[in-house]
Amino acid sequence: MTTEFNALIKNNTWTVVPRSPNFYAIGCKWVFKLKHKPDGTIDIHKGRLVAKGSSQQGAFDFSETFSLVVKITSIHILVSPTINLNWCIHQLDVLNAFLHGDMSELIYMEQSPSFNHPSFPNHVCKL
Repeated sequence: MTTEFNALIKNNTWTVVPRSPNFYAIGCKWVFKLKHKPDGTIDIHKGRLVAKGSSQQGAFDFSETFSLVVKITSIHILVSPTINLNWCIHQLDVLNAFLHGDMSELIYMEQSPSFNHPSFPNHVCKL
């Protein structure tokens, strides 16, 4: 969890700002997942801090926001020629891939209860 949180800080994912009555700050929570090796043993424990978008308020602070993910059809289009030409396929993983995008909407999120900024305990995160 600490590694993931440090990656959020390093990527300037948010700015800690004073709370204001002019905006609503949505909550956040940690989601955990175990990644396994091919033999079934545990490889790593992963944690991700997610904004609780379901707590946004209708006409007040809601607009459609999403993270683009690849469709399986696109993968098939890329993999098919490699199979036909007997090419090797290599895999890579982009660490913290979702942190590399930019958002056009202003979203305010509560600080993580586990990592509340000690100098600004009543501030929120401007994403």
